[in-house]
Amino acid sequence: MTSAHPPIPRFHLAVPVDDLAAARHFYGEVLGLRQGRSADTWVDWDLHGHQFVTHLAPAPARRTHNPVDGHDVPVPHFGLILPVPEFHLLAARLRAAGSVFTIAPHVRFPGGAGEQWTMFLLDPAGNALEFKAFRDESQIFAG
Repeated sequence: MTSAHPPIPRFHLAVPVDDLAAARHFYGEVLGLRQGRSADTWVDWDLHGHQFVTHLAPAPARRTHNPVDGHDVPVPHFGLILPVPEFHLLAARLRAAGSVFTIAPHVRFPGGAGEQWTMFLLDPAGNALEFKAFRDESQIFAG
């Protein structure tokens, strides 16, 4: 059987952090990611098959916000699109770890094109993460 879509390429993303021990705790313990290679100044993480790297870089990153569906969404940000049950499991895991959400888990665009669960939080270095789950994944790029 042939798939309607080719395999999705894996991405590589590196972000600055100001404390590798805090990054190891947050990404390894709180989010539960598997750690890969590391050195004194960086750590590789398995982000659902994608290569995510935290690099020691003490200078603060430039941050702004854009309005989206009534919330101030932090820019830049990154994250994953999860199946709805995994989204709710991750939200529960984050709550149990005492994580503070910059935008709490909620439904965005209810009843419309691209309806999705979404949540935002910051890692210990201030990098913004968004995790989301679409009611209908065929609506990911809906206009």
